[in-house]
Amino acid sequence: MTHRLQPAPSPAAPAFFHNAEIAAAFDAIADMLEIGNANPFRVRADRNASRVVTGLPAEAAAMIAKGELLTDLPGIGEDLAHKIEDLARTGSTPLLDQLRRSMPPALIELLQLPSLGPKRVKALHDQLGVETIAQLHRALKDGRVAELRGFGPKTASRLLQAIEAQIRTPKRMKRAIAAQYAEPLAAYLRSIAGVHAAEIAGSYRRARDTVGDLDIVVTAMRTGETIEAFTHYPELDRIVASGTTRATGILRCGLQVDIRVVRPESYGSALVYFTGSKAHNIAIRGIARSLGLKISEYGVFRGRRRVAGKDEQGVYASIGLPLIPPELREDQGEIDAAREGKLPRLIDVPDLRGDLHVHTTATDGRNSLAEMASAAKARGFDYIAITEHSRRVTVAHGLDPARLRAQIAEIDAFNRRQSGFTILKGIEVDIDADGRLDLPDGVLAQLDLVVAAVHSKFELSRADQTERILRALDNPLVTILAHPSGRLIGEREPYDVDMERILRKAKARGCFVELNAHPDRLDLLDTQCRMAKSLGVLVSINSDAHSTADFDNLRFGVGQARRGWLERGDVVNTRPLPELKRLIARTRGTSSVSLPKA
Repeated sequence: MTHRLQPAPSPAAPAFFHNAEIAAAFDAIADMLEIGNANPFRVRADRNASRVVTGLPAEAAAMIAKGELLTDLPGIGEDLAHKIEDLARTGSTPLLDQLRRSMPPALIELLQLPSLGPKRVKALHDQLGVETIAQLHRALKDGRVAELRGFGPKTASRLLQAIEAQIRTPKRMKRAIAAQYAEPLAAYLRSIAGVHAAEIAGSYRRARDTVGDLDIVVTAMRTGETIEAFTHYPELDRIVASGTTRATGILRCGLQVDIRVVRPESYGSALVYFTGSKAHNIAIRGIARSLGLKISEYGVFRGRRRVAGKDEQGVYASIGLPLIPPELREDQGEIDAAREGKLPRLIDVPDLRGDLHVHTTATDGRNSLAEMASAAKARGFDYIAITEHSRRVTVAHGLDPARLRAQIAEIDAFNRRQSGFTILKGIEVDIDADGRLDLPDGVLAQLDLVVAAVHSKFELSRADQTERILRALDNPLVTILAHPSGRLIGEREPYDVDMERILRKAKARGCFVELNAHPDRLDLLDTQCRMAKSLGVLVSINSDAHSTADFDNLRFGVGQARRGWLERGDVVNTRPLPELKRLIARTRGTSSVSLPKA
């Protein structure tokens, strides 16, 4: 689609609303209904609607524009389809408008704080008159919250820490959510007449797990006209500043966007400069100075003569270095590695041969076993592991031994009917507070792999939490430690644990640790990926998919792995199935394991 340079639709009337905004609207409806003591089934319906929208295979608005029927998708009936269409076109529904009018807006902001759900927000409002974060801060400081039933000193302390951290720290957006805004904007810019290229730079390009703002570098001959076209982008809420080569605007979602338009001869140097990080840029500018050169966003110069700048490779070559991947540009050893010819050949999404953490409708997934397998096979995978929750996770209808044995039989039957694709039998088994597993060894031994996970008692001391996980890893049936730090980005900090001891135990056992690619987790942390690599512990990059669309999240996990310097050989699920079988057998201390044939 080619966009005219004349004024486009008014920013007050955006072309459409993204899935993230639609899902957030359903969550807001559910939150406000719950605060208002609405029927629990009604609340649950809107929570489920949010999950359905999050799992859609494409933007709802784009599907509607193409004439595709939302009712053809699992979990979407006529009523929900109409609501999604309203939200995709207008960003609201009559019910949402009514609820917003009837409730103090700041009350909804309280729900963004960790440990505060609708029931606790209602208690704060009804018993202490709290309607704003400022009021909650005062009530926490003077001890009134700790005295409320259902709170207590520990919860009050966590809330106070979260509020004060929020005051100190600029708000950031999860990278997967930012992608829904950044990538369409970059595509819009590329479609403008005269634009040669447009690349998202900054922390987004470096694959940081959260994004504070967006930096986009554009190369075009007609810089002023390109900036003019940007100012008419339909999703812009307002323009902060605009010149002939740069502009700053705020998107409707609240993200700030900084656009820099450069001539083609400066594109590479501008991309290096605006990708960062600041520490990396300072380091390479220092090298340039030692060689009598100057690096800026306009190019690499010796005096007034430009010696490089058209592309990034030329910028690095001018100071005697190979191209350094954006994810490594943190001044954390990448420059020395480049000098010594020891830069890693980073893993990429096509290197993955399968996914070892997948859920279905047997617990809290939204697609059947066959649907998940079909979607994985369509992506070119050779295998997946079905790893439902175990019985302790009652909210997800976790499997007890009898239901797990029934699923084992179902998977065996599926594999007998298939060729060229294999489902591995697994479980995401809870690690109890004492380190025991939630299911007996007798049933776990019937599985191809066991994914062990902490889902409770996050507040244990560092010593107790570490010992808990070490005891679980002592069980020879454990294959993978899932989401090892337990963090939820922006919601829950990693639990206090000695990760080096855990990784050393995994190395001694020969088992693997997960890099959970769910955008809320991205766990292992990038620094822990490097630690695992240095210790020789294999990492499994898994989607934790609860729907067929969730396989898309693997790209965010791979981005995290690249930040952690991981190569193809560092990741266990890059292996073909026969080699994976041998590695799993090693974790159990056996020479073979009864996995299905490839």
